[in-house]
Amino acid sequence: MLEINDLHAGFEGVEIVKGVSLTVNKGEVHAIMGPNGSGKSTLSKVLAGHPAYQVTAGTVKFEGKDLLDMDPEQRALEGIFLGFQYPVEIPGVNNAEFLRMAYNAKRVHNGEEELDPLDFDDLLVEKMKLVSMDPRYKDRALNDGFSGGEKKKNEILQMAVLQPKLGLLDETDSGLDIDALKAVASGINKLTSKDNALILITHYQRLLNYIEPDYVHVFSHGKIVKSGGKDLALEVESQGYDWVATAAK
Repeated sequence: MLEINDLHAGFEGVEIVKGVSLTVNKGEVHAIMGPNGSGKSTLSKVLAGHPAYQVTAGTVKFEGKDLLDMDPEQRALEGIFLGFQYPVEIPGVNNAEFLRMAYNAKRVHNGEEELDPLDFDDLLVEKMKLVSMDPRYKDRALNDGFSGGEKKKNEILQMAVLQPKLGLLDETDSGLDIDALKAVASGINKLTSKDNALILITHYQRLLNYIEPDYVHVFSHGKIVKSGGKDLALEVESQGYDWVATAAK
């Protein structure tokens, strides 16, 4: 599904991602761990097409297509979803209306008819049950006044509605208490299948107690310095990141 080959990228002339290669197949869950400033979030933004980040070398293929040649909107329509570490509050934009417009844009892209507001409302209520989210939040402004946990649930709700082929979740566990973490993880688990793939970006192993990855990759100084199974996350939790970076040299 996703093939990253020797990717180099940066921000305002500073190289942050320094030669990343990674292959993600359908049905796989990949966890990317690493300390602050190691390049994890930059990688997710580059894949989603954030215009402030520049790719200086390397290739990225998504289902055989040149991902780097697509605008951010095209990447989303093709099935890439980015869940933000810090979801933005947008006062005045109704949550349900925002989701309906995004959902219908994807349907049109796929050659399907748009869903009318009443039918979409039924679909949205079902998706909110899936992520254990109070239906009242559909009538609120997008993330406006939401708690940290509700913002993250709303990100997973967006993923549930849009059903992306590849989900990029950037520190979804950041700022969550244990109950919110369990609820968010449960929603993510319900959305994973053999037909999609997931890249989880996190500092801590605790998220991986609830979402079991097929592969764990440790980032350091803009590169993947070690890859392994879920046991690698436990080693990082007990020993920190320095030993991985040292062992990779």
